Amino acid sequence: MTSKETHYFCIAEHHVKVTFADNKLNNMNLMMAYYPFLEDNPNEEDIVFNLYVDDDLPTIPKEERERIKVFETGNGNIIIDDIKNGGYQFIFKDLSEIECCMFQVSEDFHEVKLALTGNYDMRCFGINYAMMMGFGMATSDKQTLLIHSSLVRQGDYGYAFHAISGTGKSTQVSMWLRFLPNCELMNDDNPIIRVIDGKAYIYGSPWSGKTPCYRNTKAKLGALTRIDRDSRNWVEKLSPIEAFTSILASVSSLKWDVKEYRNICDTVTKVVECTNAYILHCLPNKEAAEVCNEAIAIKD
Repeated sequence: MTSKETHYFCIAEHHVKVTFADNKLNNMNLMMAYYPFLEDNPNEEDIVFNLYVDDDLPTIPKEERERIKVFETGNGNIIIDDIKNGGYQFIFKDLSEIECCMFQVSEDFHEVKLALTGNYDMRCFGINYAMMMGFGMATSDKQTLLIHSSLVRQGDYGYAFHAISGTGKSTQVSMWLRFLPNCELMNDDNPIIRVIDGKAYIYGSPWSGKTPCYRNTKAKLGALTRIDRDSRNWVEKLSPIEAFTSILASVSSLKWDVKEYRNICDTVTKVVECTNAYILHCLPNKEAAEVCNEAIAIKD
């Protein structure tokens, strides 16, 4: 592959390298959300995964792979095959069953090869998913979690709200931003948790769903709270077992990959050991934010 350009990114203090083959369609214009995460050349040994973007990448022959599953994502389908000599192949198709991208992941998750197709929007979609999934897999053994949640910072602490889509996690965060002092949005879809020296931290990421909040920022993890609609506002603190189950359900993982899933479970356990988890039973109103803040906010 003839390299046209190479870029480095620091995401949750992990280093990622992206190399584009010589192709006028593929470049940093596909990665606008990643600009806050650009960095100068890190040490090569510190890079957690390399992404090679080359539209000429061939599909693994059928006899050399085995179908694992086809996932419906709401934005299309993901076709996942196990490569017999190690690793996985992913093919993303949009709602019209048109292929957006194909990428192959090495057995140790540290090398990702990506081929893009289609128009600008399809290419943006493809490289974004490859980056997010590649990052999640490559950092699973580094006490790192990608969690589907909305994240608000108050003071030195980040508070993550997670729930089934449409339940109201973004609404709850918007109440904090509107009615509570010293609050700011860190991410609205996929922040990153890391456990470092026995303490949990939470980071902004390039993956923020429909809200363009791509912040390269870090806070101490204050709490993890699941949103549950109710006719009144009250907060339930979870036991360690309940907290583990609640958090794990919102973490991105490859459940069929035993090694990766075990790493994820180990990290969730460490998060539970050093962070409180709650359920906010609530209405979408100001009082819910006030009741929640009073119950979960850490007051140094």
